[in-house]
Amino acid sequence: MNWFGRVWPAWRIRVHYHVTRAGYLFGSALVIVGAAALASANNLLFLILAAMLATAMISSVVSRLCLAGLELELVLPEHIAARQPVSARFKLRNLKWFPSFAIHLSSREEPRVLRQTIVFSSLPARATAQADAPANFPHRGLHRESLFVLATRFPFGLVERRAFIAIASDVVVYPALEPNPSTEILLAGLRGDIEREQRGMGSDFYRLRPYELYENARYVDWRSSARTGDLQVREFASEERSTVHIYLDLRATPGPAFENAVESCAYLIWSLSEESVRIRFRTQHTDLLFPDQVDVYRLLRELALVSADPQTSPPAPDEQDPHVLFSAASPG
Repeated sequence: MNWFGRVWPAWRIRVHYHVTRAGYLFGSALVIVGAAALASANNLLFLILAAMLATAMISSVVSRLCLAGLELELVLPEHIAARQPVSARFKLRNLKWFPSFAIHLSSREEPRVLRQTIVFSSLPARATAQADAPANFPHRGLHRESLFVLATRFPFGLVERRAFIAIASDVVVYPALEPNPSTEILLAGLRGDIEREQRGMGSDFYRLRPYELYENARYVDWRSSARTGDLQVREFASEERSTVHIYLDLRATPGPAFENAVESCAYLIWSLSEESVRIRFRTQHTDLLFPDQVDVYRLLRELALVSADPQTSPPAPDEQDPHVLFSAASPG
């Protein structure tokens, strides 16, 4: 009963038909032979006509059987960024007693998640075949459903039959982690600020650098100075770890400007996280601290699901102004 319950919905799947060039030629030949048989009453032509009709019927039944009873599963990586190809695994199960042949799997949606067509040449009865292929999600956000097409021209290539399969899967796609010139300039400036903040009067050695005028002589490293011929000064790391404050203003209308702000924010957070920088990320509804409270993927998830809201309140006052403010709000 359980087997029947799984196969019956797959058998009742709606199938769309597309006549191929070979199918049009075959249909034309069928009409010509039928007309000639009726006009001449030739038994041989009637036999040929019957064979051609039987071929068309067999093609229809076998092709329908190939698409019936198929179940598709999509396996994706845990972390996915928009416009970044990832390796997806497609598992095709044959639940029926009859094998399937020449099954073509492709993506129906535009823009397509699956950029290529996967071909399963044969799938034995009650067996599973799998294939890996690059998948690409063009936009950030929560993708609840992906639509794919299973097609076959088996056995004679007269008609292509297509079955549309929707895969329900809550896939969170992060914003694109792609650099742009303005974000690179901003990141370089932040790195300089962080490096200056890291210098301090702590006990951990930070680096050696050339002596500058009017500096305290107690920090001169005489051994290194004698070796290099120039005065070298020891610098020590600050005992307080620097924190970069990033604020994303949600007061904007949905559109390219807001999406650019979200992607720039995501790229900045991702780049700073790789350098072990503490990050405080805030919006009108969120206040998270990396890595003390959350990991970087939690921040990217927040950016994946965030939405513009022109009616939201202005940024709340804070005891410390953010280092970076991303805003797509209209002036005034």
